[in-house]
Amino acid sequence: MSLPAPLLLPYGACFPEIDDSAFIAPRATVIGDVVIGPKSSVWFGCTLRGDVNSIRIGARSNIQDGTVIHVTRGGHATHIGDDVLVGHTCIIHACTLESGSFVGMGATVMDGAVVESGAMVAAGALVTPGKRVPRGELWAGNPAKFKRPLSGEEMARFKAQTDHYVRMAESYLAELAKLG
Repeated sequence: MSLPAPLLLPYGACFPEIDDSAFIAPRATVIGDVVIGPKSSVWFGCTLRGDVNSIRIGARSNIQDGTVIHVTRGGHATHIGDDVLVGHTCIIHACTLESGSFVGMGATVMDGAVVESGAMVAAGALVTPGKRVPRGELWAGNPAKFKRPLSGEEMARFKAQTDHYVRMAESYLAELAKLG
């Protein structure tokens, strides 16, 4: 059986740099100036387009199915730290997701916004340009606003969830290796 591969494309002189331990799912697309760190995962149907600026993803972060990550020319790059959770079908555009942050399914984080370590953007939320979501806070709505503080237990679950995605990515890598 022949498996579809991820689509890795250069843009200009830049070709994606992906750590050997990272999982890039079949049919994910990674273009241009993109660096993906150790044990991170980019799942099915994602598009990461580092054409007019850079995208940097740290270690053990996961970009779930159908998410689009992009940048702005002459403006903001996209920086995603370590142990970051990005839910299914998000739009992450020219912003910063600090290490240990969580962006829920279907959320959009726009240009110049910052989601701090230990902060959470709720599913479906729209974080408008230049906003900062502080550590320990849950933001929700359109436009996203502070809803409530996160409990220590909720914040501890972020790490458990990133650990789960590291294990899932390792499992997928092993399964795909069996198929050749």
